[in-house]
Amino acid sequence: MKRVSGFLLLVSLFVSGCSIEPWVKPYERDRLADEIMLFDRDPVSSAYIHHVYEAREGARGASGSGGGGCGCN
Repeated sequence: MKRVSGFLLLVSLFVSGCSIEPWVKPYERDRLADEIMLFDRDPVSSAYIHHVYEAREGARGASGSGGGGCGCN
């Protein structure tokens, strides 16, 4: 009986976690879109380095970009 009640309590906690309202309000989201929150300091440079890596390794298509693997462009 203890196991069943513990299991039901655990399931109810997991289910109630889906109904939590977001903590970030719509008018506060502009602070999260700040440039300081980016992973890359220079996204243009990292996109170019990623392009060169894909062309050099012939790994086109694995990360969602299109094109050939020769690196001609």
